[in-house]
Amino acid sequence: MNQAPRVVIIGAGIVGANLADELAVRGWTNTTVIEQGPLHLAGGSTSHAPGLVFQTNASKSMTEFASYTVEKLLSLTKDGTSCFNQVGGLEIATTPERLEELKRRHGFATSWGLESRLIDPAECKRLYPLLEQDTVLGGFLVPSDGLASAARAVQLLIEKSTAAGVRFLGDTTVTGIEQEGGKVTGVRIGDDTVIEADIVVSCAGFWGPAIGDMIGMRVPLLPLAHQYVTSDALPELAGRNPGPNGASLPILRHQDKDLYYREHGDRIGIGSYAHRPMPVDLDSLAKVPAERMSEHEMPSRLDFTEEDFLPSWEDSKKLLPALGGRSIEDGFNGIFSFTPDGGPLVGQAPQLEGFYVAEAVWVTHSAGIARAVAELLIDGQPSISLHEGEVTRFEAVQTTKEYVSETSQQNFVEIYDIRHPLEPRTSPRDLRSSPFRRRQDELGAVYLESAAWERPHWFEANRDLLDELPEAWRSPGRDEWSSKFHSPISAAEAWKTRTAVAMYDMTPLKRLEVSGPGALALLQRLSTGNIAKKPGAVTYCLLLNPDGGIRSDVTIARLGEERFQLGVNSNIDLDYFTVQARRQAEADPAAWAHVSDITGATCCIGLWGPLAREVMAKVSEDDFSNESLKYFRSAEVVIGGIPVTAMRLSYVGELGWELYASAETGQKLWDVLFEAGRESGIIAAGRGAFNSLRLEKGYRLWGTDVTPEHHPFESGLGFSIAKDKTGFVGADAVDVLRTKPSDRALRCLTVNDGTSMVLGKEPVFIDGSPAGYVTSAAYGYTVRTPLAYAWLPAATVEGDQVEIEYFGRRIPATVAADPLFDPKMERLRG
Repeated sequence: MNQAPRVVIIGAGIVGANLADELAVRGWTNTTVIEQGPLHLAGGSTSHAPGLVFQTNASKSMTEFASYTVEKLLSLTKDGTSCFNQVGGLEIATTPERLEELKRRHGFATSWGLESRLIDPAECKRLYPLLEQDTVLGGFLVPSDGLASAARAVQLLIEKSTAAGVRFLGDTTVTGIEQEGGKVTGVRIGDDTVIEADIVVSCAGFWGPAIGDMIGMRVPLLPLAHQYVTSDALPELAGRNPGPNGASLPILRHQDKDLYYREHGDRIGIGSYAHRPMPVDLDSLAKVPAERMSEHEMPSRLDFTEEDFLPSWEDSKKLLPALGGRSIEDGFNGIFSFTPDGGPLVGQAPQLEGFYVAEAVWVTHSAGIARAVAELLIDGQPSISLHEGEVTRFEAVQTTKEYVSETSQQNFVEIYDIRHPLEPRTSPRDLRSSPFRRRQDELGAVYLESAAWERPHWFEANRDLLDELPEAWRSPGRDEWSSKFHSPISAAEAWKTRTAVAMYDMTPLKRLEVSGPGALALLQRLSTGNIAKKPGAVTYCLLLNPDGGIRSDVTIARLGEERFQLGVNSNIDLDYFTVQARRQAEADPAAWAHVSDITGATCCIGLWGPLAREVMAKVSEDDFSNESLKYFRSAEVVIGGIPVTAMRLSYVGELGWELYASAETGQKLWDVLFEAGRESGIIAAGRGAFNSLRLEKGYRLWGTDVTPEHHPFESGLGFSIAKDKTGFVGADAVDVLRTKPSDRALRCLTVNDGTSMVLGKEPVFIDGSPAGYVTSAAYGYTVRTPLAYAWLPAATVEGDQVEIEYFGRRIPATVAADPLFDPKMERLRG
């Protein structure tokens, strides 16, 4: 007897069909898939997708999702033909800037274990004879890329899943989501029919926001039209490719002109992102009866606007001269899903237990993400982390219709642009600012943006400090790429932090308050630290997945018997604590805990440096001595007449405190501290200095240095697990991992020449072979050298020599001590 939960999947496109199959092969076959269109051709994005799969991505997880998609579609065969044509993927450069970008992309591929190589114009021409070689400066080739037959794959997956017991309902419209007691109970179709369900997964693609509306969930996705044309027949391709969609040339990207190409038999298909963004109103889409649905008539295929494509047609003829004298035989504007950051939307809705989404997932990542969702449902976590695609990653202001529309359109325009890892969006801006904004503007703050926060990276007011900066603190010149969004002023700000005192705006650090009779039990169960300490204690600890992977790191301050303040990483953590608190209260109503986001109502100044106590002595009667307020302790104090929660913490490795106050008193707190610190040489400092100082101290950044794929011991975070603590999420796995040698470790590297910079995600070579990748990097102003952290084989030890590949150039580096600065914690604890 099948004991699997009742699952309803909304949408039978490439994601929904793959998810049904991934569940079925794991024994979950009590599944119903509902599709509003006919099953033979549903009419969504899958039905018209051109199927190009370029696997390389700046994200390790997204690359791995794509690689699994290739693997699965290759294995999905019928009549001797698979659903993937592995013709290879070729990206070409026609500008020097793009050629450098291809070197960076080759680095990504190497870091993530994907075979690739850089090739010269002659080889580009040999692989793709239609190219005008004189316009090409070089290329990037991934032999395992190719063409997915998405619509055919869906049909084979439906056949396979149906044979396993999955039920598919075509021509069926979802009209509502049924729920009771905060849990999903079914899906309503038509007027009065309900399909009962324990789990509902929306794989509705660009219709996803409409499904989300049924439960009051904002699905931050914008449908946009994307142009695709097919040329008439080319004599050069005659007889080369059997079948109307046959292909033998590599799939081709001409990103300098926002174009891509594939063969359709003796024709060339061309996709363009070079046109204006075309948002789509779902209510205006045509209703196409099932009997009329075809590859030329479907809801997601809109009328072609030729005037938008003509510049791309001219660009295509220059790149592929064989198109000269040819014409556009067919063209359409096809609908695809775009999101504020370009990533997918995956995970459970925090407001409704059992309701999940898997939206904005393109064919490239479809099978990989479907497998991850199946593992999430069955095992409680995926084998490849979904943290970059978590649907709850966005802040509330980032899920508004206005924000989603503007940023998604911007992502469409910039999809092939060369983007620096620190490059902020240009608009919308000024959505979230700390109470210190006016003072920061007066000091000439240069802001970058993260999670819609304006975050100072350096202050122009500190430029004069460069005149008095000691020679030993001056950093060497940088190459053009690493110097972007960087200022030498950061060196002066680091110097002042280490030798005097500096104020850092830590307000964007997300803060939660957890209170109530069940608060302690909740935090004890979810974290690796011992939270059952007296009020005033502060604990750094981890949140683990059941397999011991690090889902986040948090700082928990016990402010009262039933009140705790948490420093967390993102909205994902808020969702996690909220859902877990709800489940705990359902199991035991007396153990309720209230979780609230207090970030916007509060502010935080990091006051750090060896002279920090001198400043504090002038503005507070409270005792800030080491004997009174020890490292990792908190106290309620008054500073300049302002109530403040002071926590003896420092993410830069210096004496000082995180000072929390209510938002309305924030500017006054800033003014009081700044004035009191003038004699001590106080400055405001930004994230540029901050990142350098935290790397010198060896502090890990979750989501960059460590992710859910890493466990505490290989990450250097085993100290965060309380001794003899049991019963927390991941405890059983920790017991195994504690004694099981890992094959990798996070290592500190210093660059041998003392000048060459890297930025992160570059491959690391040992004895000429790729062996790992860089996570974070910066110039260490205190230690006088560029430094980086990298995942490397566990056998690497201090003193070992490695090479970091940066834009095709090998930079020698040395495995160094971790941390490089104040390893005995003397400055922090003094």
